[in-house]
Amino acid sequence: MTKLVEKQGGSFYTGEYRNLFKEIGKTEEEINQRIKDNWEQLFNGAEDTRIYYPVGDNLGYMLDTGNLDVRTEGMSYGMMMAVQMDNKDVFDRLWKWTFDYMYMTTGENAGYFAWSCQPDGTKNAYGPAPDGEEFFAMALFFASHRWGDGPEPFNYSVQAKEILRTCLHKGEDGVGFPMWNKENKLIKFIPNCEFSDPSYHLPHFYELFALWAYEEDRAFWKEASMASREYLKISCHPETGLAPEYAYYDGTPNNERGYGHFFSDAYRVAVNIGLDFEWFRGDAWETEEANNIQAFFADKDPADYRRYTIAGESFEEKSLHPVGLLATNAMASLAADGPDRLKWVESFWNTPVRTGERRYYDNCLYFFSLLALSGNYKIWMP
Repeated sequence: MTKLVEKQGGSFYTGEYRNLFKEIGKTEEEINQRIKDNWEQLFNGAEDTRIYYPVGDNLGYMLDTGNLDVRTEGMSYGMMMAVQMDNKDVFDRLWKWTFDYMYMTTGENAGYFAWSCQPDGTKNAYGPAPDGEEFFAMALFFASHRWGDGPEPFNYSVQAKEILRTCLHKGEDGVGFPMWNKENKLIKFIPNCEFSDPSYHLPHFYELFALWAYEEDRAFWKEASMASREYLKISCHPETGLAPEYAYYDGTPNNERGYGHFFSDAYRVAVNIGLDFEWFRGDAWETEEANNIQAFFADKDPADYRRYTIAGESFEEKSLHPVGLLATNAMASLAADGPDRLKWVESFWNTPVRTGERRYYDNCLYFFSLLALSGNYKIWMP
């Protein structure tokens, strides 16, 4: 079972957030300027760095520059970045674009958001991706607590609760499927399948959903937080710390379509381990896991990052997102206590945002790591 470490250390209990950049000798002024500069690059910068595009007077979207589409992943990430940066204009533009173009009102997925659209808002698919929904809900709760609710669709807390209700209760009328398996409390890769994606598991979010969701669902979210921590233990390799992109409910890699290896999706596991430890000190195992990941990559050059089996065997295929992988490995330092934890922070500090075609995913992970390592990825309470 989950072994909780001292809760007093988690930011949820103390209201304090560690700044690992200060631990490597950076000043408050340097850190704040770095955050400001990187935000400008991603949201207002030149075409080789920006991933956010405003539209008209009140809309905006995050562009997946490698695939030239707009994804619930990126839109929800952008909203989380905006609320952490106290930028209500960007947040509201992203949310209105999402609500206007991605929200589905008919069919078996009514109540969910289409996971991919074209930049003009045309849907590329009519299926959802659960990682978008869970990030939308968390960002909307934080927005409600930071800025207060407004008229629909800016009644943020109501929108968050409705998203979570749909995620759990979809299909009870015989139409569609929920995003969580109600028996084992694990998030699915997509609603109409019965396997998971370890990087979708956000126990630190579920702890907060257990406080703020509709009352009848709160017990489920508390159980889901514990179930996800246990699931991460069985899906991450005990020596390398690597997780597959897709995994069955017993934690074994699901390689039916070639997604049973450590590749792009799986980079986010280190992020989620780090943030759960920072916010809640969720499980003592998270320190061991963070140490394992950092040790595995300690002798590897980011220019030569590759696809790996979870046991650590490398493929010829290079990583599509080496900057993102370096950033997530650095964010694991929030949970790590190994000898190289601050070397990863230093390495990240010395790495610029990615430019060019594949910059979107790398720079989303990059900015989350920047916020977290500086103590600025915060829980916004009511």
